[in-house]
Amino acid sequence: MRKFLQKLLYKPVVRLTDKYSSRPSKKRVDKALNALYKSITTRPGKKGLVIPFDASHDKFIILSDQHKGARDGADIFAHSERNYLAALDHYYRQDFTYINLGDSEELWENVFLTVKRHNKATFLREKLFIDQERFIKIFGNHDLYWGNDPLAMVSLAQIYGKVIRVYEGVVLQTTINNKPLSIFMTHGHQGDLQSDGNWFSKWFVSDVWGPLQGYLRINPNTPAFNNKMKTDHNRIMYEWSSQRKDLLLITGHTHQPVFRSLTQLESLYISLDKAKEANDTIKTVELEREITGLHLKGNTPPDFNGYLDTYFNTGCCCFDDGDITGIEIEGKCIRLIKWTYHKKVSERIVLEECELGDLKLE
Repeated sequence: MRKFLQKLLYKPVVRLTDKYSSRPSKKRVDKALNALYKSITTRPGKKGLVIPFDASHDKFIILSDQHKGARDGADIFAHSERNYLAALDHYYRQDFTYINLGDSEELWENVFLTVKRHNKATFLREKLFIDQERFIKIFGNHDLYWGNDPLAMVSLAQIYGKVIRVYEGVVLQTTINNKPLSIFMTHGHQGDLQSDGNWFSKWFVSDVWGPLQGYLRINPNTPAFNNKMKTDHNRIMYEWSSQRKDLLLITGHTHQPVFRSLTQLESLYISLDKAKEANDTIKTVELEREITGLHLKGNTPPDFNGYLDTYFNTGCCCFDDGDITGIEIEGKCIRLIKWTYHKKVSERIVLEECELGDLKLE
């Protein structure tokens, strides 16, 4: 019966998730991001940190949206756990600072004690970064608990052995080609009518969607869903970032990887157009094969009708095939990376990469 219902309901559920999981209001998004960025940069420490960094030497890995759960049918992190742990091992050894960009714990569907009990290994890996002061934790809408519950400090001490601050955002500041560059990071739910403190959404996820997802074992985070043209929310985030001077915006929330303001599929389509214009038959066939299969192989993103390179999205750590995606900043470069299973071994793949100094910001 379950398999029959999965086949029957999978596509309608994914469509409904696409339609109702995000209702961004441009006015609300702009107002929320303006207020948060101003608060962090004028009063660092309250809602977020301002961190000066040396782009030549300092290293950052930004991951979001693990949605750690109870290892039941509704736990969309379960298949990705080994990739996540392998990634953290790698970045710990390589002296990266880990910025967790929110929705790390699925606290709409689960109580904290349940998540704590089933995710000991991941909390221990994160604690390694904390012990070396290389961990920054941002809250999202599904783990808003960290930002507004009086018991949150006790819970953090239980999983990490010490109390840490959890912020709404962080701003990295550096100089590239003798020009200032600010990298503003936040989860990205701000201004989303379905997520920004909406009690109905939380009730629906915990009491309706969670049990249904658990029974049907449906994970809407598929490559086809997450690598199509940008969602409305990502477009609004891009519009906000493109109006700021010398600033990049990195968010999560949508579970859709975006690099230099383009999704992977958009990059492939643009490359395909260029290959056709150049009568490059071999390249055209290759790109058409990639698009058809939605295989995310590394492609240098081309210019796209005046788009500025101001917006990036980490994607998520809970794709249904176990893949995770994230953003690296290292050696004056920014990269979109994927960790995937290859013959049951976790493998890091660079999907997109460019130098910070080559970004088109104006």
